[in-house]
Amino acid sequence: MTFRKLNPGLIFVRSYSSAVGVGDVDGVLYRDGGNGRGGFSSKTRLATGWIYLGGLLMRHLLRRAAAATAGLVAVAGLGLPASARAEEPGVVIPTGGVWGLDFAGGVLHSVETAPSGDQAVVTRLVSPDATSVAAPVYETFAIGMKTEPCEAGACVMLRGNGNGDTGVVAVQPDGTDRFHLLISKNSLSPGAESGSGMRITDVTGRYYVYDVASTAKQYADDYARYHPTDANSLTRKTGAGSLWGAGLWNASTTAGVVTVTDLEQQKVTGTVATGAPCVIKELQVVGRWLYWSCGADGPAGVYDRTAGRKISVPSGPALVSDGYLVRHDRTAGKLMLTEFRSGVTREVADLPAGRTADQRRQTWAVDKFGGDIAYLGPDQAIHVVPSGVPAEPLTKIESEVDYPYPWAFEDPRVWASTWQLSRPANWALTLKDRAGRTVRTVRGGPGAEVDVVWDGKGDDGQYVLSGPYTWTVTATPVDGAGTAAVSGTFTLGHGRQGHHDQRGAYYGDIVTLNSKGGLTTHEGGGNGTFPTKETGTGWSAGTVAVPFGDMNGDRCAELLVRMPGGELRRYDGKCNGIYSPGSTHATLGTGWNAYNVLTTPGDLTGDGRADLLARKSSTGDLYLFADNGAGKLKAGVRIRTGWAAYNLIAGAGDLNGDGHGDLLTRHKDGTLYWYAGLGTGQFKERVKIFSGWGGSYVSLIGAGDITGDGKADLVVRDKSGVLYRNNGNGKGGFSSKTKIATGWTYLGVF
Repeated sequence: MTFRKLNPGLIFVRSYSSAVGVGDVDGVLYRDGGNGRGGFSSKTRLATGWIYLGGLLMRHLLRRAAAATAGLVAVAGLGLPASARAEEPGVVIPTGGVWGLDFAGGVLHSVETAPSGDQAVVTRLVSPDATSVAAPVYETFAIGMKTEPCEAGACVMLRGNGNGDTGVVAVQPDGTDRFHLLISKNSLSPGAESGSGMRITDVTGRYYVYDVASTAKQYADDYARYHPTDANSLTRKTGAGSLWGAGLWNASTTAGVVTVTDLEQQKVTGTVATGAPCVIKELQVVGRWLYWSCGADGPAGVYDRTAGRKISVPSGPALVSDGYLVRHDRTAGKLMLTEFRSGVTREVADLPAGRTADQRRQTWAVDKFGGDIAYLGPDQAIHVVPSGVPAEPLTKIESEVDYPYPWAFEDPRVWASTWQLSRPANWALTLKDRAGRTVRTVRGGPGAEVDVVWDGKGDDGQYVLSGPYTWTVTATPVDGAGTAAVSGTFTLGHGRQGHHDQRGAYYGDIVTLNSKGGLTTHEGGGNGTFPTKETGTGWSAGTVAVPFGDMNGDRCAELLVRMPGGELRRYDGKCNGIYSPGSTHATLGTGWNAYNVLTTPGDLTGDGRADLLARKSSTGDLYLFADNGAGKLKAGVRIRTGWAAYNLIAGAGDLNGDGHGDLLTRHKDGTLYWYAGLGTGQFKERVKIFSGWGGSYVSLIGAGDITGDGKADLVVRDKSGVLYRNNGNGKGGFSSKTKIATGWTYLGVF
């Protein structure tokens, strides 16, 4: 590009292959044809309303109603006065030339000259109303990508897939072709089937389909970003095909008949008789609309799959979006839009005939997800205009949902999923625990894909509890017309452990000691019972166990054990419940035989860590030993006196959902009391739950949630070894008892 003063009033010169464009101070654009000997013919007037600004030639776009309004708008990254707005809706993006163009999900894909001077694949996010555009992202160099003849010489085959990725064909060193998705800057997906004469048939979200001339085969597959699988691949004879989500639509050998194959199920799920008078040569499917063509000069039509209606449309190269198609009328030099509902055909833009019969994705493109239209003007700028056609209600067309049992190990990607939408939307993902409480909300958009990578943490930045979760994605289209929602469940493992959880599965567990020295973890199954158990041996009579919380940050709950001699040990959590005396442990002190009650209420101090309560035998005073955050306990602090009248004391976890650990006590007169934790290391005053309660009970265990409803439950054992459960109501109270086991004649139940 050169800039020089040619004649009075001419201020801009732009070089093309055989001509120059010149603009004068009044905004008139001229063309001087080259004579091949370094000279030019006399000027020919092309257009008016063009300005020179910052080294770029662009059309002077006048706002129809507010030319004098102050403010700035975004046009190709330049701050222009508000008067530089289109008389007709749209945005103009100056370029130095385009060698390939596509539009999908609000993302404009093109091949242009990078700042280095090399051709590169470029993406730009266009606003849903086509009034602004983000700065270009130069994704990767276009060197080695397959091209086809076009107006610009040779254009790269591009296919946007609606989530920002770009489908391309790379030429291998041996001359064969291989399909890839450009999934991030300078990053390609693994290559698919290779061969000679490859052409991209269609791309939608993670699914793609292409034909290979050398094998006479059509290949369909997917690129699962987070969970790779080979289950969705399909090979068939070459022929007309189109993708919408996981549905591959193909023309059959019977005139007018189309079949659809579900690539996830790997089976044909339906057929459609379109009414086409031929074996269909081209297909395009967008939602309810199925476009067919008998070839470049043959008839074409649209089948409305919802209404079962056959619609006639003009023949010729066309691209389909939601509710309309655009075709290039080369005779008229126009892009023409035909609406399916009304049958009305109208002009979209001027586009000269050029030399290439089919210029789709070379000089013009249509966003089948977003509804906007892009074309290359004579100024080598990309013009984007909205269609003005109402879209169908927003839907999810395909999804890649993570496994139902994710584990929160050190990998920051705990649960990753995507949902492909029918058009751009703003969205929110909400995660709720089993009690219906929202633990995390993630928002995104606008875009035609919901892409979520969850790290296992809540909105407070801490790991959430293990256990079942419900996810809900709610998407609102950018045009504001209605919403769409999908939901599902998964069960998180190895998150933050729940109260009395020894295996990292959230449900409460109980530990027992038998007369043979077996220390057994009875694992809660979420059904109100303890269906499985694991035993470690070698323990002596007099051993006292306290299922505790995570003290070292590995999200496996530690087990505190007071040995018969009074030593208190911290056994490292294993998330499997099996402990022997020689298992990895640390000493937390000696002399603990001075206490006749050891229990944990959960987090009593509000620091997110479980704490230990101990009652002194000699005084009945209650002491708090807080977790110091370094695998030890802080010095004891007396928080209650004269508790000798309580013959059963049990840490209960969070009984009322306020996040603080609570305590249950039974008075010797048979009254059961609830002490609600304050989160300060203290309790509120007691609240009576039951009177005349449990005269035969010898064990009281705040077992955490063992019923799977998100509420902490109570377990008791009577003198005969019968085990009962009282369901927590989440408000500090309990239901009547239910017998859940017999024969629990253990030396200790903890």
